Amino acid sequence: MIYLVAGLIIVSVLVDQVLKWIVCNTLEIGQTVPLIDGVFHFTYIRNFGAAFSILQNRLAFLILITVLITVVLLAFLYRTRKTANILMKLSIPLIIGGGIGNLIDRIRLGYVVDFLDFCLIHFPVFNFADCCVTIGAALLVLGMLTWEDGRNRKGETDG
Repeated sequence: MIYLVAGLIIVSVLVDQVLKWIVCNTLEIGQTVPLIDGVFHFTYIRNFGAAFSILQNRLAFLILITVLITVVLLAFLYRTRKTANILMKLSIPLIIGGGIGNLIDRIRLGYVVDFLDFCLIHFPVFNFADCCVTIGAALLVLGMLTWEDGRNRKGETDG
């Protein structure tokens, strides 16, 4: 399991950082490049806050909360390593990897590079790390809904 967790974290961080590097080195701030004109664009913006630009200019708080959530998720995954289902084993590394991807930006740049823009629905611009966190959170909810925590249907512990 450790290889799965570490691999998902590393891959999600690397993909996120490579995509952000490409965006930063090919687009100007505010520049948009249509992939599907009027529907989906690459739009380079700098986000000094968190999701939906909340907590603007609260860099120290956002760094601290990311580190704390990462530690809590790792502890939870370790504690449930024998009973966690596959959804939980996939979700937590995705959340951590996405969090680390944005954490690297905050520490290195003081902001997060966002570039994925669903302009058709006027959704806030986001990045690959945000996708990892969102998909991971959805999988975690599904995993926890189907998690039995080592108990059988009568509530008695197994073996």
